[in-house]
Amino acid sequence: MIKKGIILTFVLLLVLSCNTSKQENEVSFYVGTYTDSLSKGIYKYSVSASGKLSKIGLVAKATNPSFLVKTKDRKLLLAVEEVNKDGAGFVSAFKIEKDSLLFINKTKTGGAHPCFVTVNNENQVLVDNYTGGNIGYLKVDTINGLTNLLALQQHVGKGTTNRQKAPHAHSVWFKQYTKEIISLDLGTNELWFSTLDSLKINFVPLKQAKLKMTDGAGPRHLAFHPKNTNIYVLNELNNTISLLNEKEGVYSILSSISTLPENFINFSKAADIHISKDGQFLYASNRGHNSIVTFKVNAVNGTLELIDFTSVKGESPRNFNLTPDNRF
Repeated sequence: MIKKGIILTFVLLLVLSCNTSKQENEVSFYVGTYTDSLSKGIYKYSVSASGKLSKIGLVAKATNPSFLVKTKDRKLLLAVEEVNKDGAGFVSAFKIEKDSLLFINKTKTGGAHPCFVTVNNENQVLVDNYTGGNIGYLKVDTINGLTNLLALQQHVGKGTTNRQKAPHAHSVWFKQYTKEIISLDLGTNELWFSTLDSLKINFVPLKQAKLKMTDGAGPRHLAFHPKNTNIYVLNELNNTISLLNEKEGVYSILSSISTLPENFINFSKAADIHISKDGQFLYASNRGHNSIVTFKVNAVNGTLELIDFTSVKGESPRNFNLTPDNRF
């Protein structure tokens, strides 16, 4: 369990990388931001073995680089450009050079306001568009950067709340050890299951194409258990974590638990979720309660037991991450 310290961005995602060339085994990480105020793009920080934070500085100017991810070989950093420019947002590729990011190229994502991007071991890239209500597929390499958009999966439908009047794709994931793709749509209140047809280059729905969540849940992010098939879905709107299990290709909701204290009555919305490497502890961020909640994971049935809430000593904690050793 992470008790000594929790380090997070108050805006968006941390992308971690080990740096053993400095004293104290420092770990460096990138921070994405919105740039409609003082911020200018992507920043780099480091944290020492004792938990001391150091700011390295601005490493790339960009517009609303609100979500970041590294390629598996750690040579490239991908960043969305969360904008709506004539109905389109963008994703950019940067080459990582020590404390610098060298811009390679950027391409359209297929919809407005992209807010999540992921890449697998084959350098296939998925990006979701919140306002566009869809997910896009691209590829990337260290020489040419990103391809143009190769395929698009458009979502349709709506939920039951004011935030759910249209599709709002909020995150998209390559399911570990399989070719499946899971997209979480806050607007339609569903999980969408598909795979990629490598010949026709399009999205193909699975036999179970969708899973409806509890009315008003608003699925946002998820965490895969590292040692079994359990999936934990973080629901932004009703502040819950739903435990899913897959059996013979069919997904179902086994249970749900609140991310907030029982006596908390003010407005809050859940943001991000991560699980420890050993699969024993699960963490989620609360924007409003302004905390990280910690759960113990039951090793037998995967259910969650509340341990405590840790104040983030700031407002609206969005994304967060664990250091590679899971100490912070």
